Amino acid sequence: MVTFLLAMLPISELRGALPYALLVGKMSIANAFLISIVGNLVPIPFWLYLLEPITRWISRVPTGKRFVDWVFTRTRARSETVRKYELVGVMLFVAVPLPMTGAWSGAIASHIFGLKKVPALISITGGVIIAGVIVLVATIGVKEIVALIMRIWSG
Repeated sequence: MVTFLLAMLPISELRGALPYALLVGKMSIANAFLISIVGNLVPIPFWLYLLEPITRWISRVPTGKRFVDWVFTRTRARSETVRKYELVGVMLFVAVPLPMTGAWSGAIASHIFGLKKVPALISITGGVIIAGVIVLVATIGVKEIVALIMRIWSG
């Protein structure tokens, strides 16, 4: 349950949920991968369809408008790939497992650049799966390297 919730959050998304599931939750690779991907994707269709009315509503208040402008400006600055390559760009943008490049940011970038919702969701899904593979390999690799170092040091 924690893994699923971590994957849904815009801060941690799959990038935090998958290592948590494997290292802390001691989940199997298949379960950790699947739960992290599904959890990361659950809010995205809602976000794609509700982003416009939510941002309009938030922007009615000066502080809310500044926040929306900040998020959109930040996403625009980091999403040149999306602007240039559109749907493939969304997938690549989301696939890079760095802060501010996940599914939530991919949904915002899709909205900013006027991409159609269903194709954007498919591209975001592809990006999340690619990011999941990268994070999975990195997590297992680091875990094995640490285990090897510990075995060497312990004699």
